[in-house]
Amino acid sequence: MSALKRFFVDAIGETAILSGEEFEHAKNVLRIGVGAEVILLDNSGKEYTAVVAQVEKKQMLLNIVREEIGSREANEEVCLLFGYLKNADKNEFIVQKAVELGVKKIGVFSSEYSSAYMNANKLERLNKVAKEASKQCLRSTYPEVVYYADLSSALASCKDYQNKLFACEFAEKSQTDLRKLSGSVAIVIGSEGGFSRAEAQNATQQGYALVSLGKRILRAETAGVALTSVVMFALGELQ
Repeated sequence: MSALKRFFVDAIGETAILSGEEFEHAKNVLRIGVGAEVILLDNSGKEYTAVVAQVEKKQMLLNIVREEIGSREANEEVCLLFGYLKNADKNEFIVQKAVELGVKKIGVFSSEYSSAYMNANKLERLNKVAKEASKQCLRSTYPEVVYYADLSSALASCKDYQNKLFACEFAEKSQTDLRKLSGSVAIVIGSEGGFSRAEAQNATQQGYALVSLGKRILRAETAGVALTSVVMFALGELQ
């Protein structure tokens, strides 16, 4: 039996209203009608089993029948900060895989060697990707994708994390043992051009440990998924 279809809604009480793109997808793509059972999410970490009571032209009324706490969220707070890439598909790939791996916060930033530019439509698209990825991997929440105009602002957003990792290609060796991670973790990955030495120095001054990803130079999207996977394994999320 396949899993119940999942939808995000703005507010949930004894009933809920499904509208907008979520409604259009439910009605026109999935052909969900009266009597169907679905899972509703409000990004609180709870999951609400609901039954469709009424389908109107622009919205759907559902009755809540059960409330549970989602069981698929990561135990630790992990944030991924990555330099915005020129290729839109690669940015979406990083966001999608970060959500699947359990990241709870995602930040995109511009840095010294960045050659791509963010706008409201691009950021909205990345947040839509995060939401869809969350539903696909059966999470109860999705991380909001936040844009930072410069690297320093991105780094400062994770000042209270217990572990702060800054991946750069000129690090001769990692300044921390990734196998012994515990607690919250912030991961920083550069754009296609990587980081300057001044940016790496700024990161270390803010408490970030330089991390090497081995002898080979990885593409930015590969580095993001690879280091996030290593962190999640060390935290016990992939075991």
